[in-house]
Amino acid sequence: MPRRSKRYNVAAKSQPQEALPLADAVKKLKSFANVKFDQSVEIVMWLGIDPRHADQLVRGAISLPNGIGKSKRVIAFCDDDQAAAAKEAGAIEAGCDELIAKVAGGWLDFDVAIASPKVMGKAGKLGRVLGPQGKMPSPKNGTVTPDVAKAVAEFAAGKVEFRNDAGGNIHAIVGKVSFDEDKLKENIEFFINTITKLKPSSVKGIFIKKTAISATMSPSVLIEV
Repeated sequence: MPRRSKRYNVAAKSQPQEALPLADAVKKLKSFANVKFDQSVEIVMWLGIDPRHADQLVRGAISLPNGIGKSKRVIAFCDDDQAAAAKEAGAIEAGCDELIAKVAGGWLDFDVAIASPKVMGKAGKLGRVLGPQGKMPSPKNGTVTPDVAKAVAEFAAGKVEFRNDAGGNIHAIVGKVSFDEDKLKENIEFFINTITKLKPSSVKGIFIKKTAISATMSPSVLIEV
């Protein structure tokens, strides 16, 4: 069991056991924020899916209304004629053969990889390197696209990727504790509504079983959905 700080244990004593309306949950979460840095706020949704079935997987990427308060380091696998535009849009590295060789050699100092469909035949060999890191470009989350520059700009600005884990849970950053309550609430509502619309047709019964928010160093707060 992880060792908790004294501050965390004090906060946990006032942690509500019941699910709260979103506005109250956000207010409660912000009341825990007595640390010296601006904590990220994460949402976790437990879905009524069977992750063993490919037709019940839930994944994608969205730009939240108020961003997430953090930029991302993005690279782009693309032809040379797209590389300059990708860098201008915010990519820290862009190109094809040389960049692929660099990543294959172990360089992973980036958060998101974008790829043009034209070079995926070459970039595909990086699956063993990028797959376990969750950084392999995929059409399903918008990281394989003909419009490389646009994708770079969106992800560099904090576009959020999500995919369910083996337990049927979705995890995502939805902002910072420093966001005002209305902006944080708007981001969370937008994310929940997005996931709700992605319910696989093969899923029967309750789709969203439980939803909670937490900050980097705080207890979680359950949300009424």
